[in-house]
Amino acid sequence: MSTEVYIPAPKVLERYHISDMSLHRWLKNPELNFPKPLVINRRRYFLETDLIAWERARAAKAA
Repeated sequence: MSTEVYIPAPKVLERYHISDMSLHRWLKNPELNFPKPLVINRRRYFLETDLIAWERARAAKAA
């Protein structure tokens, strides 16, 4: 049984060493294809598997 792990936005900011404004821009930029968050009570949560898949896609594109 797999469990879905959601990462809150502040941890995503730490993970990528970016500001909240940068995250906002990443989410608005369709070319980046950054994973969309789940919003609960105006707080953003990102599915960890989506972030890992995005990282791998970016790495493959760069190689």
